[in-house]
Amino acid sequence: MIELCAGDVREIAVLGAHCDDIAIGVGGTLLTLSARVSSPLRVHAFVLSGEDSRREIEERHALAALCPGAEVEVRVLDVPDGHAPGYWEPIKNALESFRHTCEPDVVFAPHRDDAHQDHRILAELVPTVFRDHLVLGYEILKWETDTPRPTIYHPLARRIAEEKARILLKHYPSQTDHDWFDEQAFLGLSRLRGVQCRRPHAEAFVVEKATVHFGKV
Repeated sequence: MIELCAGDVREIAVLGAHCDDIAIGVGGTLLTLSARVSSPLRVHAFVLSGEDSRREIEERHALAALCPGAEVEVRVLDVPDGHAPGYWEPIKNALESFRHTCEPDVVFAPHRDDAHQDHRILAELVPTVFRDHLVLGYEILKWETDTPRPTIYHPLARRIAEEKARILLKHYPSQTDHDWFDEQAFLGLSRLRGVQCRRPHAEAFVVEKATVHFGKV
């Protein structure tokens, strides 16, 4: 078992292709980290597509609710939804600029095998910018059958899983017309991941590469 203590995490970067990706993929972890660190958590958020001002407002309010007491900075680009592969160079440049604003202990981003092209292009670019960081690829619940085989789990208390679902439903009213965007779906996935790590609930991640130190080098 590999453990990263919350006390070791003081600054994080969270990246999503769309407003709500971060909250869906790592919302419970954000709630947990914000509650446990001794000093205020610094959260740097980067989103490719805001779609419109309403969606960006939803994102800012949701991240504030998921990170109570944290210092949250949010950057939202105007890449058209569904067209990220055609904006490779602007996204790469924006990511490099974003990288210079933070020195995160952990980076959260979509996983590389996500079926959505916007998620996938972001997942492919993140490791080219955050080269020396632990990058955890999160999963995004949706219609496609692209749920990954996780390699890392972050256990969640049931109250945290329920609070995450409540925040999603409260702060993203523009998404509630999707038949998968409901409390049962979010709690169902987190319960499944909890079963897989023998906890009540969990969020799951994919890590492509990591370095472990068993002593001085």
